[in-house]
Amino acid sequence: MTPTPPTEHDPATPGSGDSDGWFDRPENARRLFRWLAGATAAFVLIDVVFRLTGFDKHPYFGWQQWPGFYAVYAFVGCAVLVLVAGRIWRPLVKRDQDYYDRHPDTDRDSDA
Repeated sequence: MTPTPPTEHDPATPGSGDSDGWFDRPENARRLFRWLAGATAAFVLIDVVFRLTGFDKHPYFGWQQWPGFYAVYAFVGCAVLVLVAGRIWRPLVKRDQDYYDRHPDTDRDSDA
């Protein structure tokens, strides 16, 4: 007796067509966001504790000693990278949807 394939899309069944990715599930996206927010808050808290205890981070500039400076710096840097990639690089490297489906010019083939 052969098993019958599932008639509907069931993401819990392996190999059942197009399954949703891990990030496509809202609960996983929320879980990741909470984890990243918690990690950021922990690092900022550690930075505040270092500042209150007088720990010297040997900064080159004065603003590097500010609590949470590197968290803000990383966020701004990431946001700038995303904006540059989406607004500047994407239009430069983007191709038409049918770019690979186009047929070459037939005049070139007749020259040979």
